[in-house]
Amino acid sequence: MTNQRNLLFAVVLSALLLLGWDAAVGYLYPQPANKSAVEGVADTPSELAAVAGAVSGPGVSGAGLASDVQGATPVTLENALGSGNRVRIDSPLLAGSINLTGAVIDDIVLKDYRETTDPDSPPVRLFAPAASPQPYFAEFGFLANGQRIPADAVWEADGEVLSPGSPVVLTHRGADGLTYTIALSIDSEYMITAEQRVANASGGAAVVQPFALIARTSETASEDFFIAHSGPIGVFGGSANYDYGYDDLPVGDMTTPEGEAEWLGFTDIYWLSALIPGAGEAEASFRSLGGSLYRADVIQDPVTLPAGSAISTTNRLFVGAKESTVLDAYEDAGIERFGLAIDWGWFRWFEKPFLWLLRQFFELVGNFGVAIIMLTVVVRAVMFPVAQKQFSSMAGMKAIQPRMKEVQEKHKEDRVKQQQEMQKLFKDEGVNPLAGCLPLIIQIPIFFALYKVLYLAIEMRHRSFLWIEDLSAPDPATILNLFGLLPFDPPGFLSIGVLAVLLGLTMWMTFQLNPVSDPMQRQIFNIMPWVLMFVMAPFAAGLLIYWNTSNILTLAQQKYLYSKHPQLRAAAEAERAEKAAEKAAGKTGAKS
Repeated sequence: MTNQRNLLFAVVLSALLLLGWDAAVGYLYPQPANKSAVEGVADTPSELAAVAGAVSGPGVSGAGLASDVQGATPVTLENALGSGNRVRIDSPLLAGSINLTGAVIDDIVLKDYRETTDPDSPPVRLFAPAASPQPYFAEFGFLANGQRIPADAVWEADGEVLSPGSPVVLTHRGADGLTYTIALSIDSEYMITAEQRVANASGGAAVVQPFALIARTSETASEDFFIAHSGPIGVFGGSANYDYGYDDLPVGDMTTPEGEAEWLGFTDIYWLSALIPGAGEAEASFRSLGGSLYRADVIQDPVTLPAGSAISTTNRLFVGAKESTVLDAYEDAGIERFGLAIDWGWFRWFEKPFLWLLRQFFELVGNFGVAIIMLTVVVRAVMFPVAQKQFSSMAGMKAIQPRMKEVQEKHKEDRVKQQQEMQKLFKDEGVNPLAGCLPLIIQIPIFFALYKVLYLAIEMRHRSFLWIEDLSAPDPATILNLFGLLPFDPPGFLSIGVLAVLLGLTMWMTFQLNPVSDPMQRQIFNIMPWVLMFVMAPFAAGLLIYWNTSNILTLAQQKYLYSKHPQLRAAAEAERAEKAAEKAAGKTGAKS
């Protein structure tokens, strides 16, 4: 009766886990609201003034650096890109343009990445104009005597295309006698460098502040998940800062993390925009402009520029994909901890070797699904000596089990004496009862590290394997809609794909090879694989490929080790026979 009650409790608990999984994840890690494109946009002079005053009011460094939201109602992307004179951007990895009205870099797409797995889908767009429905752009500008150059100021360009080896210089001559120049250059990857210069040809001194900013909407942001930060990011005081989400930035106030800023910007799972300040004193901060608009600023300290003199500063802008090798190369070139733009977490010391191995296997076989399988084989091979030690310990424990029962019976009234005698028995027989837990303890960080690699590595994005079009996404072949033949999408916890079913089956088979005598534990082991099948179904297909391969290798490994330890096989067969006898007795009792 007690076992039946425990089984019922386990079933109810499993059902609550299945039904509450989506709700709990949705509550703890909510998706950004799907807001109207114009919600929160300041589109009247009074609203613009209010935002500007809140962000850059008296006593705030950079006063006069007003909101970057255009004063007009958002228009289509095509119309926004079609307005104004533009300088084209064309590099091996980036394409886009610079709007000469305001000298704004507001048009960037990634040549090597598509929006969907369809090869004809458009390239991934990162930057879009301020007047478009989803603004995201960068600007290198100037404050003069507390006021910025008007947003509608038209700049002159000495070239038509910004490309590697072909820089472009933008020039604007102000009515105040100051001449502003921005010398832009771009490398072969994702870095744009801006040398900002101010020359004072007026009759008096001027107070100038070069600045750089990135402004964006959070509506296009990826989910801020517990293993993958999305939102404001940077390295301050030598440490990577993942502390702030978009909702953590108070409207109208600056948020300035402690420590000198090495770089700062905004990150998604696969994309990054970041400012890298040049030499000199500067203030780096994040701001919420209200609604879904946010900004990262680097504002140089005010400098008094006498008549007839000039100053210059250099800032850089990274805008592109979070490719680990590229980020690490920039870090090696002097950008401190730039590789941590990917939120590797605590286990990055062996996550990166895993990723390196994946790349090597991919170069060897040309498919990341096969590469994951090969990586799993390597991990299991490295773990084999540990598993062998586990089985040896299990065999030793099985061999002394009769003597352990004798000790328990002999000292059942004296727990302390019983424990002492048990420890003496373990020592005399050279058995460690905790050795069986070691492989599990070691595999937890390995599994989590692989999970992060497969989730964060852009190399997994849109990589196919058999029927799977994207290894970074869940298995698309769900059973309840007959693998896409029926016109509906099952809810999250019922989107059970082929890989999830295989996971439940292979895990159940591994548990069956290790039968236990405790009835309650046996019932839990029978239920757990199918609970995990539901829980793991929404995870990346690449991770399920790893886990299925690992389970299959575990089955083969256990078969081999059982052959090396016949006492374990005998014990397993005896427990299996006892289990069958219990079932038969239960059926006989039910009939009578």
